[in-house]
Amino acid sequence: MKSKGLTARSKFIGQIMLGFLIGLFIYCDPHISKNIDVPFFKNAAVNLGIFYILFTTVVVVGASNAVNLTDGLDGLAVGCTVIVALTYTALSYITGNAKISEYLNIAFIPGAGELTVFCAAILGAGLGFLWFNSFPATVFMGDTGSLALGGAIGIVAIFIKKELLLLIVGGIFVFEALSVILQVASFKLLKKRIFLMAPIHHHFQMKGWSETKVVIRFWIIGIILALFSLSTLKLR
Repeated sequence: MKSKGLTARSKFIGQIMLGFLIGLFIYCDPHISKNIDVPFFKNAAVNLGIFYILFTTVVVVGASNAVNLTDGLDGLAVGCTVIVALTYTALSYITGNAKISEYLNIAFIPGAGELTVFCAAILGAGLGFLWFNSFPATVFMGDTGSLALGGAIGIVAIFIKKELLLLIVGGIFVFEALSVILQVASFKLLKKRIFLMAPIHHHFQMKGWSETKVVIRFWIIGIILALFSLSTLKLR
């Protein structure tokens, strides 16, 4: 009997459980804020109360699967992950530094600076992996890597209260996941396809773009989104 690993359902249940437990931990800890910071708005925060547990579950599951869907071309997923990890390395340090966070008028979270090391570890490991995963790849990520990395990024965003900003920082991941959702919904409801193929990176391949061109251009967009995300610290 050969094992083919966990089923898709098992993976999904595991992601939900992880997100739920993290949300429950934060909700039960009186020292951790349950507010969600809103980018671009000064002193704007939303308190979800008990629904914060549901919110963290959605963030973890969404981030995990979005990175997984992006993992379809050599170097694409890990390259975008490196960009996001670098951004959250900076955000973690800023959030955990009392003087800088006060200057930028963002919430100071004691201990958040420790996540700087964690994000930097993802960054370094990602660069090392990219050396072998770049086109033509000799090492592949698979679900084991992509689901874990996406979940890790989502968890960091939750702990430093930059969950909504992840929609911008990880815009490529969001775009990839959204393309799949739209494609499936359109085909089931209208029997028509919006894209030539989903996720969206395969659509551009079908249009004649080479694999390396798709990957590099997505990296460029990812870098632009990361820089824009950092600018939101002052654009408020």
